[in-house]
Amino acid sequence: MPPDSTAFEAHYKISDLAALWKMSRETVRKIVAVEPGVVKVRFGRKKTHTTYSIPASVASRIHTRLLNGGYA
Repeated sequence: MPPDSTAFEAHYKISDLAALWKMSRETVRKIVAVEPGVVKVRFGRKKTHTTYSIPASVASRIHTRLLNGGYA
């Protein structure tokens, strides 16, 4: 396994991060939708049928940015 691979680390759903970070699911979705490293699985043609899987390292990077005021 390459050292930068996120395939075998824990992954979070948007609802998991929303509960951990005390934010709405919609807010978390908007943040992670454009984040590099997030796995997006789209079912059908509509964006409303997209499932996001956020690796733990990406979630940590986002949370650090939130703490430092990176999403003002």
